[in-house]
Amino acid sequence: MELIIYILFGVLSLVAYGARLIANKGEEKKVNVSNLNFKSFQKSFFLVYFMALLGDWLQGPYVYKLYAYYGFRESQIAVLYVAGFASSVFFGTCTGPLADLWGRRKMAIAFSVIYTFCCLTKLSPNFWWLMVGRVFGGVATSMLFSTFESWYVYEHSERHGFPSEWIGITFSITTFWNGMIAILAGIIANVTADTLQFGPVAPFVVALLPLVFCGIFVVKTWEENYGNRKSDFSKSCIDGLRIIFNEEQVLLLGTIQSLLESCMYIFVFLWTPVLDTGSSKVPLGMVFSCFMVCIMVGSALFSILSSRGHSEATILKYCLIMISTAMAICCISARPGASSTDTLVSLGAFIILEIAIGMYFPAISYLRSQVIPESHRANVMNWFRVPMNVITCGALLCLHVDAISEDKRIVFGACLLLSGLGVFLCKRFIEIFREADGGKDDSPIGDSDAKPGLLDGSIIKGPVEEVITE
Repeated sequence: MELIIYILFGVLSLVAYGARLIANKGEEKKVNVSNLNFKSFQKSFFLVYFMALLGDWLQGPYVYKLYAYYGFRESQIAVLYVAGFASSVFFGTCTGPLADLWGRRKMAIAFSVIYTFCCLTKLSPNFWWLMVGRVFGGVATSMLFSTFESWYVYEHSERHGFPSEWIGITFSITTFWNGMIAILAGIIANVTADTLQFGPVAPFVVALLPLVFCGIFVVKTWEENYGNRKSDFSKSCIDGLRIIFNEEQVLLLGTIQSLLESCMYIFVFLWTPVLDTGSSKVPLGMVFSCFMVCIMVGSALFSILSSRGHSEATILKYCLIMISTAMAICCISARPGASSTDTLVSLGAFIILEIAIGMYFPAISYLRSQVIPESHRANVMNWFRVPMNVITCGALLCLHVDAISEDKRIVFGACLLLSGLGVFLCKRFIEIFREADGGKDDSPIGDSDAKPGLLDGSIIKGPVEEVITE
């Protein structure tokens, strides 16, 4: 199994490289931004955001393994995971309104401090210290998924006044480098934990460095910005909910996001016990890196599809179909007492899922930038995460039932239903999004009004569909 993983990593890397070359050719024809102020602004954002992502990704490969290393049972580990998701529901929801009211720069600094503390708790084998760490980790994750993007969109549009189409360029770049950083994180984690034999706690110690630097760079390079500061905290939260339920576009997009990301986070828990069965040594860090290469493939595939006239909403539907396919495969392969062949089939399904996630991040980031009002962006985005965390917690708590714990195909079947519902809702969202966009459909290549873009720095008029990202 170990040799297969290393070969798979090499093959996927070549595929990712080839896909990126094809994607770059399409992007060169469509987008060429040489504005020095814009590039300088991008770099100030990337410097901070990439440090935050590195600190987050380093903790991914060995979380489950660390808890198992400390001697906890699968049901106990599930409770620890649930603590993280539950904290996102009860505390993480507040980070959006707080970011809008208190300041997104301050919230980014708080992210650095909180996530650093979370890593330090992993040094203790005490269950309750680990529980506290998971709670703080859930809050930090909510900040990562809302505060940084909200800060960027405000600075891009309000302070600097750059064209809205250029937002897509930044998100496309972050998706690509998100994959590169995650691959690097997986390799570093594998080397420190397995090759150097420092154990599964080592990646969490290494993660302290980028998280500390993230906070320092925010202090040194970022300016403060806010959302709607006229209303108080409780009113801000209610306003976010009102926006979601009053705007069908926002409600549908939030529901789709919640369904898809529920499947994604359930997968985050399940992939280690499904693959690391104990019958053969599995280099978890390298498996994680394979997954991250798949995200890069998905990012390149997103750019290729976008350059050929597919809208972000349509690409989102493709993502849901791919995830449904992956979950259907796992409903067969992830059986109790799975053979090596079954494990490899499950790994193949996981690869399909990760490619879909690579396509999903830039699509959803762009659609959120077009659908969610700027004044309540962080608030609304965090409300989207509430049903996602509730669904995820419910699925993981079901692992306390012996029948479900022993046969994980039941959980994969539930994920199949969730992603299938997402496909159905996405069709309705596409209809509404097209109506709001003038009723224009995906257009073939060569149609000058097919997609907006930038040619020698000038904005091409057209429907709001542009290339744009854990």
